[in-house]
Formats: sequence, C-alpha cells, structure tokens
Amino acid sequence: MSGDGNRAYGQAAFTRSRSHFADRITADGRDGWPVAAGRYRLVVSRACPWASRAVIARRLLGLEDALSMAIADPIQDDRSWRFTLDPDGRDPVLGIGFLSEAYDKREDGYPGGVSVPAIVDVPSGKLVTNDYQRITLDLATEWTELHRQGAPDLYPAALRDEIDEVMADVYRDVNNGVYRAGFATTQEEYAVACAALFRRLELLTERLARQRYLVGDTVTEADIRLFTTLVRFDAVYHGHFKCNRWKLTENPVLWAYARDLYQTPGFGDTVDFDHIKRHYYQVHSGINPTRIVPLGPDLAGWPTPHGRERLGGRPFGDGTPPGPVPPGEEVPVPGLPRPAPGQAR
Repeated sequence: MSGDGNRAYGQAAFTRSRSHFADRITADGRDGWPVAAGRYRLVVSRACPWASRAVIARRLLGLEDALSMAIADPIQDDRSWRFTLDPDGRDPVLGIGFLSEAYDKREDGYPGGVSVPAIVDVPSGKLVTNDYQRITLDLATEWTELHRQGAPDLYPAALRDEIDEVMADVYRDVNNGVYRAGFATTQEEYAVACAALFRRLELLTERLARQRYLVGDTVTEADIRLFTTLVRFDAVYHGHFKCNRWKLTENPVLWAYARDLYQTPGFGDTVDFDHIKRHYYQVHSGINPTRIVPLGPDLAGWPTPHGRERLGGRPFGDGTPPGPVPPGEEVPVPGLPRPAPGQAR
C-alpha cells in the first residue's frame, strides 16, 4: 500500500481494498515463484508504512544480498511511484521509470492502483505480488534458507495465534485507523476512527507497560507492524491526519517502546523522516492543499535512553543483530544535507 495508494473512497467509511496480485514466493514454488537469490526485486517507498514493514524484515533477516531493493521517490505524479531518485530516472536493475510498468507487464490494462511494497521478477520484469500483509510473513517463513546466520524468528510457530490476534487489532484500529481518521469525510466518521485509535493505543500501553515486546520476549512481526505507525505518529498522523488527542512523546510507555525499537539495528536505520513528511504533506493535497511541509517535530528525542531493558527480553532471541547497512541503502541523518540523486540514500 501507500499513503495515497490502494484505497476506496466514497460516502461510506474509509476502506482499504485487498491486494490484487496475491501470488506468493515460496520455498516450494507452488504459485510458480520459487525463492531464489537474486531473482526478485523489492520495490518500496521509505515514506510508506506498509512498505517499511518489508524494509525492516528484509534487513533483520539479512536478505539484502538475496533480495535487492528499489527505492521510489516519495513524491508521486499521475503515474504513481517513480524512480526519479535514480540516475536518468530509471531503476538500474529493472530498467523502468515507473513501477506501473511492472504492473502492466503482469496484467495489461490493470485498472487498480499502483502500490508498494511490490516484488518484481527481474528476468521477466513482471510484478509478482503487492500483498503487503503476506510479503513480510513469507520473508520470515519461506525464505529461511537465505536468512543470515543469527537471523531472528519474526513469526515463531508457537506464538503465531497470539501474534495474529495482536496484529489484527493493531491493523484495524492503529495501522489502518490513522487513515480512517485522516481521510474521513464526516465528523462522525472521523470521531469513530479517532476514538478507536486512541482506545487501542491505551490498551497497547497497558500491555507494553509490563512487557518489552508485544508477544513473547523477542522482536516479532507484531512489533514491526506497530512500529511503522508509531514512528510516523508525531511527524504526520498527529497533525496531518488529526490524530491529536495526544502525541506519542506524551505517552511515556509507547514513546519508550518506540525509541527502544528505533535504536534496535534494523529499525531506525531504515527510517527516513524527510521522505515520510514530504510524501504525506505534498501528495495528500486534498488534506493539505498548500502542500507546505511543517518544520517540526523535533527529532532529537529518538536516540535518547528508553530504559526498557528493565523489562528483560532480548530483541534477537538467541540470534544476533544485523550487520551494517549495505552501501547505497543508508538513510541520511536528520539535519544533514541529503545526497544527490543516484548517491546513497
């Protein structure tokens, strides 16, 4: 998905349409797409919370060499996601200027939106999947032969029922809830979405006050999915989407939890606040017609001590942290000049 992508609007409440291309890349290749190092390319936007899940999972699992990554410009035009960050405005591996070209190769005349994350088959140039809910789960469970040594188990079999239950609540009220509030067209619709969002955040606060991670004592897929919304909360959702009963920084438990994850290798080193803010404030012109990007919030608090170690837990379980960010995938430190197109970003 994207902050602007695969959605249904109308007089009824905000809904998010299902992914149209739901093929799976599996170890046995049962959908015709077997796991293979170097065959596929993950297309993302660092602005998009749904795509950011895949970026984090890929890094935690050490799949950077096996699954290459294309980063789209956070500002879309009428053809949606584009590769204008790359030299000559074309992805150097796929050779295309717009992600829509991979969609067209898969299905001529496809009428739906062009969304990220997306995985493209490099040899054919065809889109394989844009199933944002399934991609990360398959990276964790189907790509295991290509995981780095010491990779964490992000979807442990013994905890899947609980993880699924937590993720369903987080998706409905938080991940999707901020969009339901932000794109509401009536006061009542907005009020219902906003109330459900903060009610769920309060329940999560109670849960995380007594345990370091959402499920079990290690980082799981559930933490990844909550983090990608929390890290955008004060930067865009509080103001832009009117989710303003309180800021993340005003909730001691959630703010410490978010900082804990941000400081965990594989999380904060994938976050680009510049891309996030410019996308939401400049692309959503229906909400922000001036397209002015606010100067705040102050980001200085993200690296500060969080104190969550007292709750125990080990982020990677018996595994190890991921290594350094690969060259070309580094995110600029906030406040420093951004690289020119084609340089590391």
